[in-house]
Amino acid sequence: MAVLGVAALALLTGCQSSTAGGGGSAASGSAASVPPATVQVTPADGTGDVSPAVPVQVAVAGGDLGKVSVTDATSGAPVEGTVAASPDAPGTSVWTPAKPLGYGTKYTLTATAENEADKEAKATSTFTTVAPATLSTPSIGPLNDTTVGVGMPLRVFFDQAVDDQHKAAVEKQLKVTTSQPTDGAWNWLSDKEVHFRPSAYWPANTEITLDADLYGIDLGNGVWGEKDRTVKVHIGAEHVSVADAAAHTLTVKDGGNVVQTYPMSAGSNANPTRNGPHVVLQTYDDITMDSSTFGLAVDAPGGYRSDVKWATRISNNGEFVHGAPWSAAQQGHSNVSHGCINLTDDRAQWFLDFSQPGDVVEVVNSIGPTLSAVDGDIYDWAIPWDQWKAGSALS
Repeated sequence: MAVLGVAALALLTGCQSSTAGGGGSAASGSAASVPPATVQVTPADGTGDVSPAVPVQVAVAGGDLGKVSVTDATSGAPVEGTVAASPDAPGTSVWTPAKPLGYGTKYTLTATAENEADKEAKATSTFTTVAPATLSTPSIGPLNDTTVGVGMPLRVFFDQAVDDQHKAAVEKQLKVTTSQPTDGAWNWLSDKEVHFRPSAYWPANTEITLDADLYGIDLGNGVWGEKDRTVKVHIGAEHVSVADAAAHTLTVKDGGNVVQTYPMSAGSNANPTRNGPHVVLQTYDDITMDSSTFGLAVDAPGGYRSDVKWATRISNNGEFVHGAPWSAAQQGHSNVSHGCINLTDDRAQWFLDFSQPGDVVEVVNSIGPTLSAVDGDIYDWAIPWDQWKAGSALS
């Protein structure tokens, strides 16, 4: 029995030893078979002329992203930022700087990842942002925190022309949000000017925000956006008036309700008022009107120089609603002005006090042409909606 016991013990010990040894070999083989993680950084190492607004991306395959660090490659100073998963590309993360990256600067990004066996992989990319020939910040109208009428478009003016190749990219960075649902589209009226308006006048009491996120955006010809801007605009009361050149009346509406109907005199046959929706631009208690400002000498036939009271500008071609006591007898009966809407002084003063920039004066039944580009910078509502939308670089 003793002999049998020893033999059994030896057999048991041998079985345990064999099992332990076999298990260790299998685990070692499993760890060795785990593929390494791979890390890819965009922009790639050595890339130059990178927009400082382009997302810095880290893609990981076969593992989990670890640490991401960015430094100024010249000074070695760390650049603060955050990492978040990309909503558009699974397995890709986006590093966002706490402050925008600078122009003409070299950066180094280092990213690590670990596979299932906790083995680390690393990738490093050194890239350089573009050094623009010129930086530009466009002007925007209306100004921030202003109240305007329902006919005022959003207008962006560039110092240098934006060529066709870059207009779409620029337009994508001009983001309009409104407190009330409305449609709208941008239209490039020229290479230096783009306007935004809806298909019909803005709804009254609408809050509008324009985010012009143009920092890091290529405007073409070596010009890049200098900074981002945000402009907030309030649309006030709905003031839409109708100047009927055939009926010789100016009908003034407030929110759809007629509040005044005034006899008026529009432009004569020789100087007809332009048809179409005009937009109130400025008001003057007193102004001197001089025909020489549009090339007609004061002493030439039809020339004039007159001091005028209560003048409300409705286009940049010289059209106003203003006081004209000299034509009081013709007001309501015939058109004798040089293109303006003539009222008596007291009526012109009332209209000026009632008006705000962006109000609309629709001129109808004039023998003149329709308001157009030759008449100034706000002829937007005279352009049919389908034609307006076609003027977008994204259409």
